Amino acid sequence: MPSRITIDYANVMASAVGGADGLTDVDIDAVVGTAAEETRRIWSEYAAGEQRWMALPDNTALADELSYFAEAEANEYHDLILVGIGGSSLGAIAAIQALGHPFRNLLSKEQRGGPRFFVLDNPDPEKVAATLETVDLERTLVNVVTKSGQTAETMANFLVVKNALEQHVGRERARQQIVATTDPSEGLLRQLADQEGYRTFPVPPGVDGRQTVLSAVGMLPAALCGVDIHGLLRGAAAMRDACRSSDLRANPAALLAAIAFLADTQKGKSMLVMMPYGDSLFGIADWFRQLWAESLGKRLSLTGEEVFAGQTPIKALGAIDQHSQIQLYTEGPNDKLIFLTSIEHYRSQVTIKSTPGSLPDLAYLKGAELGTLLDRERLATAWALTKAQRPNLTISIPTIDAGIAGELFFMHQFQTVLAGGLYGVNPFGQPGVEAGKNATYALMGREGYKSLRDELLASDPVSGQYLAGPAA
Repeated sequence: MPSRITIDYANVMASAVGGADGLTDVDIDAVVGTAAEETRRIWSEYAAGEQRWMALPDNTALADELSYFAEAEANEYHDLILVGIGGSSLGAIAAIQALGHPFRNLLSKEQRGGPRFFVLDNPDPEKVAATLETVDLERTLVNVVTKSGQTAETMANFLVVKNALEQHVGRERARQQIVATTDPSEGLLRQLADQEGYRTFPVPPGVDGRQTVLSAVGMLPAALCGVDIHGLLRGAAAMRDACRSSDLRANPAALLAAIAFLADTQKGKSMLVMMPYGDSLFGIADWFRQLWAESLGKRLSLTGEEVFAGQTPIKALGAIDQHSQIQLYTEGPNDKLIFLTSIEHYRSQVTIKSTPGSLPDLAYLKGAELGTLLDRERLATAWALTKAQRPNLTISIPTIDAGIAGELFFMHQFQTVLAGGLYGVNPFGQPGVEAGKNATYALMGREGYKSLRDELLASDPVSGQYLAGPAA
């Protein structure tokens, strides 16, 4: 099926916002050749067995297996706890938020189509304790997601949940209530899963965590919560076809990448705001934030030069953030490029049937439909931003369904990988995250990190007095 997403970028052009802040056709034409080369390179690498994230839309056999598992297990459990952080949770959250009922946890089991959904990502003791107090542990399925099992936050949360389950239902039954999504052959969680006999699903080898939404990482929780995961894959495949074109203006992902790159490097727009006009898409904005930041925020170029590349992503929600952030966007520093998302047909229609006759100033709302109001808020925001010479573009979707969600996921992934080529950085890996991870291991007293722990304590004697005890 063809892609159903369109992009209107008139408001990023100099003719709309002025030459100091807007792009010209000459600016865009200057990267057409590079973007075409990068597109061909990405596709060539995919054909050679690299860029493995691009193959995920073809894995309908996995989707069949996940759907079968979800159908068999969803009725057995009242609650689902997803234990994971970053790429191990954001994709599933985004898909379920986009395609599920906004208050699904409050609905009856029949209405919500699967277990209640809880996420343990941050190791916040208050949230973890509250979650364990809220769920019915006898009827709770736990999906722990980490490729290596090295992620401290995930493993800490999981061990707490595992201990609680074992204490409540016994070790043997707890094993049946835990599903691990992890590396197929190695890693700490793989070892534990094999020892305990957990049911497992694979984190695809050669795919960064933030690119795994269309694998078991994102699709297993989504399927358990009633999401049409086959529809996700069909939509992603449709967008993948649209991304074959080496014509920049005909390739939606390449176009978004080029506009963002040029706005950043040529026009000083060092921040990229993702602002959908629909509550259900806010999770995708959050997922995109990690994708864009971790992929492009790199100190070194592909040739080893210090470039400190990257554009800071910001999530916003229309129309809520018209009453918080837009003041800054229109009158503050002109350092932002704004992506608005419009929805042609909302899945529900709510009409204001009447207004108080005693308040004639509200008469304009009589007969108004809320989706129309929200979309006109978007139009008004685009107009106000443009008038203030703030570049913005609109990503238009006909409605929100599984296919559209799949398209959005794939489009932003391809956009990000291609942007890495334009910036000249490696969009995979996250070396800047590793220093903090290793420091956490050291401060928690993990074996093999003593020298780093000593260095950390010596660098901050005041904190060292506190830290020297618990993990010594």
